[in-house]
Amino acid sequence: MLFKARKGLVRGAFTSLLVILLSSCIPYTSRTMNLEPAVLLSEVGLASWYGPKFHGRKTASGQVYDMYAKTAAHRTLPFGSIVRVTDLKTGKNTIVVINDRGPFVEGRIIDLSLAAAQEIGLDKNGLAKVKIEVIRLGNGTVEEGQASQ
Repeated sequence: MLFKARKGLVRGAFTSLLVILLSSCIPYTSRTMNLEPAVLLSEVGLASWYGPKFHGRKTASGQVYDMYAKTAAHRTLPFGSIVRVTDLKTGKNTIVVINDRGPFVEGRIIDLSLAAAQEIGLDKNGLAKVKIEVIRLGNGTVEEGQASQ
């Protein structure tokens, strides 16, 4: 009887050890989420900024230009598009909403508001080589409050 009890104990220990060993052979899959938004398209070129002269005037989208909101002008992206702008020299970046058309100067790809320019240090130099990455394409309109992010 004592022999049967020990035999059962040994069998249980062996089974437990086998389960542990086999489960350690299962490959581990990381389930961390990538919180970076997917980039739909990107472009590299010169950025400039515009401010006081246009503050309070209507933009091409019909929204009033607020140089203290993080907005930008692009020649072709739909209004309401959300774009990350990164200064290639400093690595600083900002997120803007496209609510205007421009810039209409050869070689420039985006015109930033004063607030966006200040965030990446562009307001000091006036021009910088940047990479723009479209995070979300707009539907052609800018909803109220969207540009004041």
